[in-house]
Amino acid sequence: MKVPPAGYGVVPIEQARTMDGMTLFGEIMAGRLPAPPMAKALGFWIEEVALGRVVFGYRPQLEHYNPLGTVHGGVAATLLDSVMGCCIHTTLKAGVGYTTVEIKVNYVRAMTDKTGEVRAEGKVINVGSRIATSEARLVDAAGKLLAHGTTTCLIFPI
Repeated sequence: MKVPPAGYGVVPIEQARTMDGMTLFGEIMAGRLPAPPMAKALGFWIEEVALGRVVFGYRPQLEHYNPLGTVHGGVAATLLDSVMGCCIHTTLKAGVGYTTVEIKVNYVRAMTDKTGEVRAEGKVINVGSRIATSEARLVDAAGKLLAHGTTTCLIFPI
């Protein structure tokens, strides 16, 4: 697991509201701000950030298995939800936040600890003044699709 130098924690809202999304993610990637605790809980990391696009890396773990011997679908859903929200966040100005109001996930292939590193690749579809949409794909190292999803987020002042 790749861990940023600042570790994990929550950026104080007073500080977060002073930064646009690209600045916030740049500070997290540079290790000057902590990565969210959810990244530690599931063991995922930021690989790429660009305006309207974010990529996370994750290595499937035995600790995330369901009773049937594969990584729980909630892990894939969380990765997709997180990357889709973050790619929307990159487009937001300082003082603006978002929250997921709807998510749709389609599972294509199971993940196991033998899958190897995977990538959750999110990109913005549209960002308006109140509603934003994005989509994401979860793929293995060979580019095989594991899951994909879409989201709708509410945009609001923070």
